[in-house]
Amino acid sequence: MRFIDLIEKKKLGFSHSPEELRFIAESAASGAVPDYQLSAWLMAALWRKMDKDEIAEWTKAMAQSGEILDLKKIKSPKIDKHSTGGVGDGVSLVLAPLLAEAGMIIPMMSGRGLGHTGGTLDKLESIPGFRVRFSKSEIESQLKKIGVCLFGQNQNIAPADRKLYQLRDATSTVDSVPLIVSSILSKKMAEDLDGLVLDIKVGSGAIFKTAQEAESLAEALIETSRRLKLKAVAVLTRMEEPLGQAVGNALEVKQAVEVLSGDFSARDFVECTLSLGAWALKIARKARSVDEGREKLEKLLKNGQALRRMKQIIVCQGGDARVLNNPSLLPKAKKMILFKAAQSGFISRIDARKTGEAAVLLGAGRSRAEDQIDYGAGICFFKKTGDKVKSADAIAAFYARDEKKIKEALSRFKEGFLLSSNPTKEKPVVIKTLGA
Repeated sequence: MRFIDLIEKKKLGFSHSPEELRFIAESAASGAVPDYQLSAWLMAALWRKMDKDEIAEWTKAMAQSGEILDLKKIKSPKIDKHSTGGVGDGVSLVLAPLLAEAGMIIPMMSGRGLGHTGGTLDKLESIPGFRVRFSKSEIESQLKKIGVCLFGQNQNIAPADRKLYQLRDATSTVDSVPLIVSSILSKKMAEDLDGLVLDIKVGSGAIFKTAQEAESLAEALIETSRRLKLKAVAVLTRMEEPLGQAVGNALEVKQAVEVLSGDFSARDFVECTLSLGAWALKIARKARSVDEGREKLEKLLKNGQALRRMKQIIVCQGGDARVLNNPSLLPKAKKMILFKAAQSGFISRIDARKTGEAAVLLGAGRSRAEDQIDYGAGICFFKKTGDKVKSADAIAAFYARDEKKIKEALSRFKEGFLLSSNPTKEKPVVIKTLGA
């Protein structure tokens, strides 16, 4: 089989056979085909698309291009969550221990932040000593021991996706729904899952700016999951403003600990977490309804059981579990400046994208993959959209290594901040749910 013939076939709009798709995935994983040919095929796939059968077979081929977790001997349901990314989206930090405490096995594969969106692995690594790189056998061992493992994609898990993901970013082929679907689900198929909850973000801080765009991806993910015999549900959630009260790695870990301790002050963050978690319980048959699942999860947060599971995770993964009782052990920024209201009124807008960009300027995120993270940098909110403020009220605290970074970040943040004389109606976190 010649790779150039497969480029030509897709360029002309024909569908690939399962054998051809396996050849493409294996070629990408092994490095047998040069980047320029893989890039040409990606562009052909972007323009000519893939049919439903093709997407499912391509997803399977990418999953099978490397190692697949062997969890068949574990009888409890294996569930994971995937988010399309946003600002302040530290939900996984709470959801993983919470679902494990609810009786599920949680192999949670996560990624790093790039651009205005944060990454779960960066947040976890703000805990001193916390380790996120594991071999297949180490992941399986920890799942058998405590029921949950938070880890990053290694070079042996879906290596075809790992290679093509890098090329998609460099060749402007990221925004292909078939390629997005296969990239997300191939990694999840490699986890040997029984069920998957998909958090599809919508708004200025998300990949998808409209519910219609997000719903198109959600439908494709659900359809492909069905063909792969993976039970899945997609929840469209709002990302017009940052989620919760913290943006930045150590700050989001601190917030997660507060939620795991039963503090529900970050209302939108808690709502998103409980909504996704309740669906996880339902598809795992650990709850008869979403409402019942939600009640079970609220109880586990309020009685401290989920926090104890988080301690197990941190200890097993080499981290300093003392941060759970003493957040001062987390990285701290040297400088802090308060952002105050210039006048009285109601907060009508805190733009998620501008906030995420401001966090990057503070040092909490990356503009390029090789950029170093300042784990203590970020933003803490005292007020959110809809809140009433008086002149000089503190709205947020900005943290960084030096004041110059903070001033640059404040300038960017103000571009997406608006006060109004009239109250703003609070919008629901969950927009729509599909599947299951």
